[in-house]
Amino acid sequence: MPPRLWMSRFPRRGGNATTRFCGGEPCIVRTRIPVWVLVRARELGSNEATLLQAYPTLRAEDLANAWAYARAHKAEIEQQIRENEELPDLR
Repeated sequence: MPPRLWMSRFPRRGGNATTRFCGGEPCIVRTRIPVWVLVRARELGSNEATLLQAYPTLRAEDLANAWAYARAHKAEIEQQIRENEELPDLR
């Protein structure tokens, strides 16, 4: 059985936050929303209320756990943002 959850080592109120089964990227449990997407949305000015409206399956505790994961894995999340925002070379 593969490792279940990153948050199993870092328990937080509300349970588990992320897993690594979304194409190798950490995603919110019960969804396929990558943590980097939420982090980038926040960088671009979205607040938590906006994110919760945009992603109805998210809970406030999911966002708190995503922010904690992003703080603990800053370089990883920044790399995922860069990789996912690069435009392909169509020449």
